[in-house]
Amino acid sequence: MPNGLIADDSLRPHPEGLALKLTLPWYRSLWLSSVSTLRVTLDGVEIPADDLAFELGGTRYAIAELPQQSETLWFLQQHPLLIVRRDQPFALGEQHEVEIFGELRLPYMQIAPGQDGGPGMYVPNIVRQSLTLTVTETDAAPPATATDIAPPPPASDDDPFKLGLTLYSASAEFRAGWYDFDGLLDRVAELGIGPGIEIVASQVLPTYPVVSDEFVAQWRAAFDKHGFDASSFGANLDMGRRRDRDMTPDEEFEFSELMFQGAKKLGFPLVRIQSAKPQLLRRLLPVAERLELQLAYEIHAPMGPNAEPIMKVRDTYAELDSPLLGFVADFSSTMHSMSPTLLRAVRRAGLDDDALAELQRIWSTDATMQQRQQEFIGYLKGRDFDPGRLGSFAHLAFNMHGHVDPREWADIVPQILHVHAKFYDIDQNGQEPAIDYPELVRVFVEGGYRGYWSSEWEGHAFAELGEVDPLLLVRQQHDLIRRSMHAVAGARV
Repeated sequence: MPNGLIADDSLRPHPEGLALKLTLPWYRSLWLSSVSTLRVTLDGVEIPADDLAFELGGTRYAIAELPQQSETLWFLQQHPLLIVRRDQPFALGEQHEVEIFGELRLPYMQIAPGQDGGPGMYVPNIVRQSLTLTVTETDAAPPATATDIAPPPPASDDDPFKLGLTLYSASAEFRAGWYDFDGLLDRVAELGIGPGIEIVASQVLPTYPVVSDEFVAQWRAAFDKHGFDASSFGANLDMGRRRDRDMTPDEEFEFSELMFQGAKKLGFPLVRIQSAKPQLLRRLLPVAERLELQLAYEIHAPMGPNAEPIMKVRDTYAELDSPLLGFVADFSSTMHSMSPTLLRAVRRAGLDDDALAELQRIWSTDATMQQRQQEFIGYLKGRDFDPGRLGSFAHLAFNMHGHVDPREWADIVPQILHVHAKFYDIDQNGQEPAIDYPELVRVFVEGGYRGYWSSEWEGHAFAELGEVDPLLLVRQQHDLIRRSMHAVAGARV
C-alpha cells in the first residue's frame, strides 16, 4: 500500500481555490488526533497554514486543531478534503505541481509509555509526495479482476488445519474503495478462500470501536449468503489516542471490554488482543469468561515464542491458569530473509544496491529491533541519505520481519489458538520466497495444532496499489499450504 496522502485523482476544483482529496496513509482507521501536521506546496510555493482547512464529514478544522480531535475517527474509506484557499480557483484540466508533507503518529504502536502522567512515544508515519496532478472531478476506476479461476479442491476431514483469511489482506483495495464490505466478501467467496473470516476491527468498522446494529445485520447477511465462519476478531488498544497523555488503566479496560462486546455480537469465538499487561488481563478474564471468548495475544515480528517479553506473558498465563488464554502465531516472526516486496519498495524510495545489502546484513544480526533500526538509520545519515525518504519503512523493515527459527513454535503449540499465515509473495514455483511454509506446516502438524490458519498478505505495506491482486495471492498461498499438508501426511504414512 503506497504510503501516500494523495493520488493521481486527488486534485479537485473548489470554489475557495482547490481541494486535495486525501487518502489515509495507513491500513486501519485512525483518530484525527493522529495527524500531527500537514503542509502543501503548489507550483513551488508553500501555502501558509492559515490558508489550509481540513474537512471531514462536513466539519472543518484548522491544521493546528487536528491533534486535539481524539473523539473523531478518520475511517479508512473516508476521503476528506484538504482545502487550499487561493485568489483564483483552479479550473478543470489545469496541471499543477503538488507537494504534500504529512506527519502522523500511530496511537496503538507504542515505543515507550509516558512518564508522570504525560504522553508516551509512538511510531511515526512520515509522508512526502511530489506529484504532477491534473484538476479533475472523476475518481480513478478500479481495475478489472480475474474471473476465470478454477475452484479450489474441497476441504477434507483429514486436513489438519482449517483455512481462511483476514480481510486485512485486501487493505489497500478496501481503502481505495475498490470494494465495499459486501463486495469484498463476495470476491472472497468467488475465489473459494474461506470459510474462516478474520477482521481487524479498526479497519472495517465505520463506528469503531463500537459494533453497530447496522454492521451486525450486514455481517450476518453475508455469512448466511456465503457460509463463512467467524475465526478471529482483531482488537487494537489505542493507548495514544489523546496527545496529552496515554490511556489510564481504567480506560484501557473500558476500551478493551467494548471490543469484546463487539466480537460477541458478531459471533467470534476469539479476540486477538494487543496488550497482555498482567493487571489488564486479570480484569478482562472475567469479561471473557462471561462472553465465552478466547483471548489470544499475538506473537509478531521481531519476537518469537521464547523472547523475553513473551516469556513474561507465558508466566502470566501460567499464573492465571485459564483455558481461554493463548496466542496467535504470526509467521512474520519466523522469516529466513527479507521479503522481495519490501526490498522493491525501499529501492523505489531511493536505496541503491549497497544500501540494500547493508539493510539485509543489519536485519540478519541478533541485535534488538531498536539497535538494528538505529544502526541502519545511522548508516543512511552517514551517506547523507534522509531516512525520512523511507517514511515508516525505516522502522517497519525491522519490526515486521523477524528471523526466529520456525521450530520454536513447537514449544507453545498447545497454547496457540489461531495462526496468522503471514506472507508477502508467492513466486513462480508456488513458494513464499522469504518464509518456509513446508517447514511451518510440518511443525504445526507434528505439534497437533488443529485450528485456523488465516492467510494474511502484508505485501500491501510495501506494494503499489494495483501491483498485484492480493486475493489471488491468498488463493495461491492456500494451494501452497494444502500441498504442504498433503506432503506431511504422505510422509507419515
